Amino acid sequence: MASSQLVRMNQGQGETSYARNSSIQNAQQNRMKPLIEAAIVDLCSSVNSSTVFPRKMLIADLGCSSGPNALALVSIAVEAIHNHCLQFQQSPPEVCVLLNDLPENDFNAVVKSLVTLRQSNKPLVVTGVTPGSFYERLFTSGSLHLVCSSNSLQWLSKAPEHLTRNQIPAYDIDENARRERLPMVHEAYAQQFRKDFTLFLKLRAKELVSGGWMVVSIIGRPSYVIASRFFHLWEIVAQILSVMTSEGAIDKEKFDSFYIPLYGPSCQELREIIQEEGSFSIREMREHDPKTDYDNTFVTPSRFLNHLRAIFEPIIVEHFGEVMDEFVRTAERRWSVEGSMQDGCARNPRVMLVASLAKA
Repeated sequence: MASSQLVRMNQGQGETSYARNSSIQNAQQNRMKPLIEAAIVDLCSSVNSSTVFPRKMLIADLGCSSGPNALALVSIAVEAIHNHCLQFQQSPPEVCVLLNDLPENDFNAVVKSLVTLRQSNKPLVVTGVTPGSFYERLFTSGSLHLVCSSNSLQWLSKAPEHLTRNQIPAYDIDENARRERLPMVHEAYAQQFRKDFTLFLKLRAKELVSGGWMVVSIIGRPSYVIASRFFHLWEIVAQILSVMTSEGAIDKEKFDSFYIPLYGPSCQELREIIQEEGSFSIREMREHDPKTDYDNTFVTPSRFLNHLRAIFEPIIVEHFGEVMDEFVRTAERRWSVEGSMQDGCARNPRVMLVASLAKA
């Protein structure tokens, strides 16, 4: 079973690294820009209910990963502070930027990229990294002004205990058994997400200042897709691994005990959890099709496979060992039939959900 501490993207700068295969995520981060800018305007104009600019601002990105996207969200925030202060001819506040991810993240690359942000001629920027799970306390009480997170909150703290405790496979090789169990498996993942996201909201509410903001994005499911028929991008990974298992390349017991802690909620599901938890008011929620963020050349076997490997290779290797060469060969055989890979993607429609939240 995969623990949260093993969830990281492929490191380095190689062909299958996250750094080389995260252009879609960058496009999705850009869609968060107007909401981050609006949050900064509110923070700069309403601190202590006066017209006095804040003297300091702390901004955190949770689940920053590494590569060119690690600084994208905090850079948007710093630029927004700079532009707002220029507009009102005010001295900019001191800014502290903190980047968070799990300890296994490639923080060496992240720290090197932080140098450019510190050397900017905009507001004084102090930077730092905070390793750890965002399902635990990371910062002191009432210290943060803005929290950002992109493409991270779909990762759960762990696989659902109901499945792991009862040794119920998340993806059964037998198609009939898989179809019969899918509603139960989906419900187990949905409950784990509800528990985790509720905890995330409670923790961030403690760490944010009064009037603080969060802008987050998460991969989810379209509202028109029936929940019990939906799984995530990882189902394509599971399909490849199941073929490897049926061919004897992977032990069946190993396959049955493999759980990827990943869940994609609907917009309504996300809204209900936020409202029930009660720490934040929803200022805006957006939903868009991530396919609009890339052209058709992305959906080729080689590029799509590199994308899968950038995200899932570490967790696969941790559980099964060095099986990626066979994984690639199996995937290429499956996708040698024209349209098979595209059909697989079509059966897993996704949306990007973006939420702007103000601390209640």
